[in-house]
Amino acid sequence: MIERILVVDDEESMCEFLGILLEGEGYEVTTCGNVAAAFERIDSDIYDVLITDLNLPDGNGMEIVERVKNKHPDTQVIVITAFATPETAVEAMKLGAYDYITKPFQVEQIRITIRKALERGALTRENRELRRKIAEVVGKGDFIARSQSALDMLQLAERIAPTGVTVLILGDSGTGKELVAKRIHDLSGRKGNFVVLNCSAIPEGLLESELFGHIKGSFTGATSDKPGLFEEAAGGTLFLDEIGELPLLLQPKLLRVLQSGKIKRVGGNKEVEVDVRIVSATNRDLAEEVSAGTFREDLYYRLNVVTVKLPSLKERKNDIPLLAQHFFEKYRKAFGRNLAGIEPEVFTLLEGYYFPGNVRELENLVERAVALETEEYLTAKSFPPYLSEKREGMGLKDESLPDEGIDLEVYLTGKEISFIRQALKKSGGNKTEAAKLLGLSFRSFRYRLEKLGVS
Repeated sequence: MIERILVVDDEESMCEFLGILLEGEGYEVTTCGNVAAAFERIDSDIYDVLITDLNLPDGNGMEIVERVKNKHPDTQVIVITAFATPETAVEAMKLGAYDYITKPFQVEQIRITIRKALERGALTRENRELRRKIAEVVGKGDFIARSQSALDMLQLAERIAPTGVTVLILGDSGTGKELVAKRIHDLSGRKGNFVVLNCSAIPEGLLESELFGHIKGSFTGATSDKPGLFEEAAGGTLFLDEIGELPLLLQPKLLRVLQSGKIKRVGGNKEVEVDVRIVSATNRDLAEEVSAGTFREDLYYRLNVVTVKLPSLKERKNDIPLLAQHFFEKYRKAFGRNLAGIEPEVFTLLEGYYFPGNVRELENLVERAVALETEEYLTAKSFPPYLSEKREGMGLKDESLPDEGIDLEVYLTGKEISFIRQALKKSGGNKTEAAKLLGLSFRSFRYRLEKLGVS
């Protein structure tokens, strides 16, 4: 699509000069010489960039800046004037101007400024589109996803939510197991609390009391009766995170609750009925734990009526831009930072990283970047250098290093171009499908095409 530029200047020679220059650059250019004519154009058309002088015969260019930013916020405004002062520059920026140029200016200066203004406009639209997509996804729960693997997992979780079955959630650390458990609870129709217990976070000696409660005098320090988490979760859901860490001695007691629906407080004889749904999670292979004798087989089958497997972040790279934008908005608001958005190069950087810590690691990285950033946009420089250095082995055949060595940058660029061309061939030239084959977002794929000159 051809970008459209409106030039407002009372000097005919300036309008003619900019018109010839910019049309030669491939832009569609409209010119006018006063505020009234500019208002007519702004009210009837939308422009990607508006270039305006300040001193006009029937008014001030600031009126044009204000009018266009109110009517078309995405239009990028460049103010040019021969009578520049710091005060007018500040005023123009406050009204939303992208840049301020003093006459006379170099041809290359206006070219670069327009190019950057167009990039800023595109970036603003992309960030807004990401926010819109996040709003749609967040409306369906806090687990942000658009990749097929994550959506399939969520669909399963939502399908079993109303059934009341016991669920075992499997996934690496940082993949969002608690969010999925909360989603299951929210859609279950159960009116009670969603209660969380991390089985690895409580000392073994206190875990039984934490789960089942205790009566006064049952042990040193038990100065009063105390209900446990099962009673707190009555009518709701008890989420047992890191269930693989549950001590072997406590496992039969949990099994008994699952079988009978009744608990006994520590030190008590009275059985208390509890209506609690159990959702548990682990990053360990419980089947192996059963074989090793560290986890009861009967408890394993009771917990594992339905398994929900969470994909790692490396298996859902298409979600990285959406997640990064979500965390950016979250911490921008939390820290009160006046940041405008995220540069596309950031998404390319993040999509190329392994993320052993999964979504939690991504969140920490974005939180840090937002807290420390001093510029308007997050860029690749906002993130630690190791992101561009650490890469995961992709399961491709190992190649031997020649005795004479290689130029690694040239070699890797050649490989990248080769894979991109293969992906385009496999997808019949469909760039969206080619991006999926390479585990990239469409924006990142397009960026690489342009960067590498692949047609």
